[in-house]
Amino acid sequence: MDRREWLAGLGTLMVSVSSGCKGYQYGHVIKPDAPNLVGSHEAGAEVFDPLVDEAVAKLLARQQIVTAETPVGPDGEPLPKTICFVGIENKSSEDIGDFKDQLYQQIDSRLLEANSFRSISRRMVDAALYETRLRPDSLMIPDNMRLFTAVLERQGAPIDYLLYAVLTSGTTTRNSSTQRDYDLTLELVNVHTGFADKQTAEVRKGYHKSAMGKVWNYNPFKR
Repeated sequence: MDRREWLAGLGTLMVSVSSGCKGYQYGHVIKPDAPNLVGSHEAGAEVFDPLVDEAVAKLLARQQIVTAETPVGPDGEPLPKTICFVGIENKSSEDIGDFKDQLYQQIDSRLLEANSFRSISRRMVDAALYETRLRPDSLMIPDNMRLFTAVLERQGAPIDYLLYAVLTSGTTTRNSSTQRDYDLTLELVNVHTGFADKQTAEVRKGYHKSAMGKVWNYNPFKR
């Protein structure tokens, strides 16, 4: 092998090493205090995590207010409310993929951490929906609600509330930049009275075709 061929082979090797082998992927463990990766084309953990935290915190704060109708135990303390978390409805402009199940688990876990709520198993909820052949959005029909709650009660899980979560988005476009406003709404419906409590959290996110898009559209001197 002459010098020219050797240099050409070395150059090819260096390019391969610097660009990485095709089909090979690197990974690393992210520390708990590290910031989330910000998605370049759609929402991710940087949007969904704060949405869940804020929406659940607002709902818990409202539900911890004791009224004359709040049932209390023998010790005079308010009894926890048994809720049936029906599911998450995605009405945003994006396909949220595997985040849908993760959002359900995050919301359910946050509620279980509070003393004001008791949540029944999702498997029991799915089984009751399957047995009654009802969709979550049809439970507001009185006959359907009575049938659904009766099945849960027969399974040993009487409930006081239905909980719905809805993810929506609104998009504003300006030239090559886009702002998307993500809303997560939690709606708690009393199965005995039909009254509902609704709390919403919002996160706004900008998407840009160039690195200067953020500076150009969101600088404090621009109206």
